[in-house]
Order: sequence, then structure tokens, then C-alpha cells
Amino acid sequence: MGETMQIRARGIRTTVAALAAVAGVAAVAVPAAATTPDSATPRFLEPAELPPHPTSPWYAGPVTAGQPDPLPVCVGEALPSIATHRSYGTEFDTNAQQITVVERTAQRAKDFAALLRKDIAGCAKKLMEQDPDLTATQKSYGRLNVEEGAHVYGLHTASAWGSSDIGLFSVGRDGRTVTVVLWGQMGNFQHAQVADFKKTTVTAVNKLY
Repeated sequence: MGETMQIRARGIRTTVAALAAVAGVAAVAVPAAATTPDSATPRFLEPAELPPHPTSPWYAGPVTAGQPDPLPVCVGEALPSIATHRSYGTEFDTNAQQITVVERTAQRAKDFAALLRKDIAGCAKKLMEQDPDLTATQKSYGRLNVEEGAHVYGLHTASAWGSSDIGLFSVGRDGRTVTVVLWGQMGNFQHAQVADFKKTTVTAVNKLY
């Protein structure tokens, strides 16, 4: 997935449409984590730690046990019921989500992170099969050196009726915990805040414990 590949796929806006509902919701404080990963509750991103929006603050919903509803594109089908998530939104069409899964062992977490990366790698092709009326370009932005590592990806979709949406995804791991961060808005790769999103991903993985 190191090369850019152009394919047809479902619009990213359908991916993040459900996240728009969190816009205007006040941020909810998350309890501080314990001192050791084995007994701690992973911490989630605060709104100010997301890629900055030029004209709006970020707002956050509560940290919620279970899978997001609807399931996010590319990674949703692999998420277990033990997942925990938090959704974020701005006053405009920019949304985000963090999903965290604590596995029983570090090896199971390593395997799960690999599965998520595989699903992202094949996501656009799968979406193409579901909806051939949209065109997408998928990119990999490489690995980040944080804890056990994180990987960042991008997906741009454009429809025949004029929509154009950009989404960024990351999968990171700290020991037996895997976290996924998603960001999306209208636009194309020129509007993707890749450098800011990488910083957000590093923060998300570092602050889990």
C-alpha cells in the first residue's frame, strides 16, 4: 500500500456522517489512568489534541463502552464488543473518532493491529465492490515510532454527483492495547492535515497509559 492507488469506492462522508452528531456536545473529562497498563483504563484524546480546525473548536462526546454505531468504514467489521470509543466534532463538516481495544495479551493485540492494517489496505477495493459509482485514491503515510508503533493512512473519495471527501486513519499499539484514530472532512488530499494528524496519533498512543 506504499503506492497511491486509484480505485472506486464509497464516499468517506458516509464514513463519518454519524460523527457529526457530536458537534456542539461539551467535552467530558476522562478519569486519569492507573500507573500500570495491566490494571489501567486507557485514556482518550481531548478535543485540543486533535488536528486544529481553522475556525472552530473541537467538541467531544463521552467515552462509551462498545462498538461505535454505525461502525466506521475500513476498520469497523473487525472491532470486538469490548471496544471503547469517543467521538468528536466541530461546528463544521470535520469529525473524528478514537476507538480503543484492550486485548488479553500483547501478542493478541499485535495480531489485532495487523488485522486492522490489513483491512485498511483492502478497504477501498471492498468499498468499490459495494458502490462502483464513486472514485477513490488511497495512500499510506508510513509508520510512526511511538510505543510499539503506529501506522497512518489516507482515503479520498469523489462521487459522480460532485462530493469530495478526505479521511485519515491510524492504528497504534501500546503493549496489549490497540487504538484507532479517524479524522474526516470535505475536501481532497490537499486538505488532509497529515502532519497534524500524525502528531495526534503520537499523542493518542503515548497517553493511553
